[in-house]
Amino acid sequence: MAIRKTDAGRWRAYWRSPAGRQESKTFPTKREASIFLAQMKTSTAARTYVSPHAGRMPFGVHARQWMASWNTEATTSARDASVMRNHVLKQWEAWPLGKIDHLAVQTWISGLSPRLSPATVGECRRLMSGVMRSAVRNRLIAYNPCEDIRVPKRRKQDHDEQVIERSTFRSKLLPAVPNRYRGLVAVAGGAGLRWGEAAGLCADAVDLDAGRLRVIRTVVEVAGHTSFKGYPKSAAGRRSVPLPEWLIEILRTHTERYGYGEADLLFGNEVGAAHRRTNFRARVWRPSLVRAGLLGAVTRDGDRWVASWTGDDGRPARAAMDSEGAAVAEVARLQTGGLRYHDLRHSYATWLVDDGVPPNMVQRVMGHERASTTLDLYTRRTDDAERILRALDDTP
Repeated sequence: MAIRKTDAGRWRAYWRSPAGRQESKTFPTKREASIFLAQMKTSTAARTYVSPHAGRMPFGVHARQWMASWNTEATTSARDASVMRNHVLKQWEAWPLGKIDHLAVQTWISGLSPRLSPATVGECRRLMSGVMRSAVRNRLIAYNPCEDIRVPKRRKQDHDEQVIERSTFRSKLLPAVPNRYRGLVAVAGGAGLRWGEAAGLCADAVDLDAGRLRVIRTVVEVAGHTSFKGYPKSAAGRRSVPLPEWLIEILRTHTERYGYGEADLLFGNEVGAAHRRTNFRARVWRPSLVRAGLLGAVTRDGDRWVASWTGDDGRPARAAMDSEGAAVAEVARLQTGGLRYHDLRHSYATWLVDDGVPPNMVQRVMGHERASTTLDLYTRRTDDAERILRALDDTP
C-alpha cells in the first residue's frame, strides 16, 4: 500500500486486492487517502473486502448473470423472468450497483403500489433483493439496500378463497359447462385436483371400475406451450383418490364420447393435446360461471340480451347485445372477481372437513405434505353454524 501525489495536486492511494490485482483511487487530501487505505487493510484481514470500483457494474448485467444461475421449475422461472423483465429491469437496468441506495428502492416500491397488485409488488421486491444480495455475496457492493424495504400488505378480497356449495356445484355449475369440458371441471370439485393434475390425467392413472384415480404427473404451461412433468407438485402430491359415483358417470360419458388424446390424455383439446389454462379460463370457465348465474347476469329484453356486470372500479355496468353468447362473453370478460378453478379444490376439502372426515385422510387425498397445512387452510373455511349449534345442544 502506498500514497503518491499526482501532477494535479491530488493524492492517489495504491493497494492490492485479495486477488493480487493492483488497484488505485484518488482523493482530494492525503488524510482521506490514508483513512481509505486503513479501511481496505481492515476489510482484507476480515475477509469483507469489496473493491470500490466493483459497484460500477450495471444492475442489468449482474441481474442476468444471477438469473442464469436459477435452478427452479420452468413455470417459476418463467413467472420470475416476466416480473424481472417488465418491472425490475425496466427501472434499474442501467443503474450502477453501487449507486442504488435504500431510499431509491423504497421510492420505487412506493411508486409501484398504486399501479400493481400487492402480490406483484412483493415479487418485485423479492427479485430486486435477490440480485442485490447476490452482488453482496460476490463482493460487488458492501450491503444490500433492499433490507427493511416496506411493501403494501396483501389484503383479502371478497372473492378470495371462495367455497361453492355442493348443491350449487352439481346442479348449477356442472350443467353449465360444455360437455367436452365437464369432466375437467368435475375432477376439481369431485377429487380435489389442481389444474395441472387434472389436465395431465392419462388413461393409466384412471380406473373407473375400481372408482379411483392416481395423481402421478402434471401438465405445466410456459409461454403458451404445455408439456408433461413426470411428477406432481410434491412427494405427497403423488396419491390415490377415491371417486364418487356421480363423477365416475361423468368420466365414463366423457371417454365414450371423446376418447383419449395424445399419450392417452383423458382431457385433450380438439386436436388431442393438453388444454392451456389461459385459454380455458377465458373461453370455457368464466362463460360457464355466467351461464350458471355465478358471475354477473345476462337477461333477455325482447329481441336483445342485456349483459350486467361490476367492473374493477366497483361500478355496475350494462350493455345490450344481439345474442346471448355475445352477452355471456361480455360479462365473462368484464366482471371483476368470480370463482376460480382452484376454488373447486378448496371447496372439495372444505366439504370433507365439514362432514367430519379426519384431517389425516383429507391431507392424503389433497396431497399435502403436512396435516397442519390442511388444518390451517380448510378448518377456518367452514361456516356451518348449524353444526356448531348441534354440537352445543344440551337437549335430551
